[in-house]
Amino acid sequence: MSPAATARAEGGSLTGTLPLLRTSLRHDGRTFAPWVAIATVLSASSVLVYPWVFHTQQARQGLAAAVGANPALGLIFGPAFDVTTADGFNAWRALALGGFLAALGAISTVMRATRGQEDSGQAELLASGVLGRSSRLLTGVAMALTGSLVLGLVSALLTVACGGGWGPSMLLGATFTATGWMFTGVAAIAAQLGSDAHTASSIAVATLGTLFVLRGFAYAVEAPAWAVWANPLGWMTETRPATGDHWWPLLLAGALTLVALVAAFILQARRDFGQGAIKPAPGPSRGRARTAWGLTLRLNRGLLIAWTIAFALLGIVFGYLAASITDVLGPDSPAGQILAAGATGQSHLVSAFLLTLLSLLGIIAAVPGVQTMLKVRSEEMEDRVEPVMATAVTRSRYYAGNVLLALGAPTIYLLIAGTLVAALASGSDIGVTFSDVLLQALATVPAVWTVVAVSAAVIGARPAVSLAAWIGVVASFGLTLLGPTFGLDDWVLGISPFWHVPEVTATAVDLTGLLWITLFTTGFLLIGFAGFRRRDLAR
Repeated sequence: MSPAATARAEGGSLTGTLPLLRTSLRHDGRTFAPWVAIATVLSASSVLVYPWVFHTQQARQGLAAAVGANPALGLIFGPAFDVTTADGFNAWRALALGGFLAALGAISTVMRATRGQEDSGQAELLASGVLGRSSRLLTGVAMALTGSLVLGLVSALLTVACGGGWGPSMLLGATFTATGWMFTGVAAIAAQLGSDAHTASSIAVATLGTLFVLRGFAYAVEAPAWAVWANPLGWMTETRPATGDHWWPLLLAGALTLVALVAAFILQARRDFGQGAIKPAPGPSRGRARTAWGLTLRLNRGLLIAWTIAFALLGIVFGYLAASITDVLGPDSPAGQILAAGATGQSHLVSAFLLTLLSLLGIIAAVPGVQTMLKVRSEEMEDRVEPVMATAVTRSRYYAGNVLLALGAPTIYLLIAGTLVAALASGSDIGVTFSDVLLQALATVPAVWTVVAVSAAVIGARPAVSLAAWIGVVASFGLTLLGPTFGLDDWVLGISPFWHVPEVTATAVDLTGLLWITLFTTGFLLIGFAGFRRRDLAR
């Protein structure tokens, strides 16, 4: 028996964990920093901006009415228990999204240290030394737990420094940490189920996305209490920072984390190295992808199927919200009076809400488009593009196939969801027709293309800063949902392409905005194609 094998046998499955953890933290510890920064800015900015924007009690009451009037906001941010104080506003604005960011960071960290290393061959190299079977999983889990803890502490302390209350801010930060810990466990299990890093990540992220939407939907439709408590993300909302300060739901999160991690280590001990519990189907005896376009479809087939199902479900959820909008926009409701400042009559209020709802669907639809462009970069870095370029396929042709899918797939997703929303909304008594809603969804498509085109420009011209591919999604989300609430100027709101989408049911539809964003889309695409044609691959 070799010295390395002897050391492993003597130390058990966790041999070498501490040296591997120290090395991993030194090399990959900084990868959690962006998640910490974004969550901290999200929380600290709330308590900074609140007294400046809503400096009177009347303005705060108006904010509460406006937030309560828009179920789309509740679907994303959760219930607004009390937005008349800075801490209550921060809890509403940051709790759900901050936890979502912590969970994404935890999933990414676990996958990189486990299945990512197995796929790249690094795990096999490490295993040739004095390293136990479970050391890499424990290292990834430890990094994710530590990163989530740092995220919660930093965001809480800086929020307090910016004027937040000590108790509510610390509880809010604790929900971020607890959410990250729970999805550390989820990611650890997914890493044992998926046949590769991509599949495992998709399982974990799909679980997070499903629970996130179900939590928002449960609160938006005032579902029974059991529907909230059946969802781990609902536990975090029920901590109610600034309005109840309930710490005990965090114990449930800790228990779930422990159970999930135990299950993950049991599964890890039983699966084959480089394989997953869900075994992939054998491929064809001969390759079927004869063109660059066929290869692109093949590489993204799993994402296409998953997102199609997701948007069918989103269409049903959003359609239900649209069908019940008149219940919250009644003629005597304070919410209707708040929204009437920008609308004329009940029909205009409904149209404005549908525009917001479909814009939100459009922003979500842009996400898989950005993922498709980022897939181009990952294929480059794994040296899979150069063999394709060695054939008769030109760079422009290869990039065009990916860009076409990145633009076309979100269009189909949006139309699937828009059709379901149109069917449900037109079947209720809210004064809109099927064609009106579907035409509004079609009018939203150019804005989606602009957001995706930003990622095409980044990956084509400056892939070293591939994180910037998400700028369009983040800016559109923040400005579309929160910009009007904060009363931002039109030139600021106009940064989001969705601000330029017209209401198609208006008596005089102005298409100037769509023409402008189409020009920007064209410009971004030209930058992307020119950059990809000229730059070195994998650089």
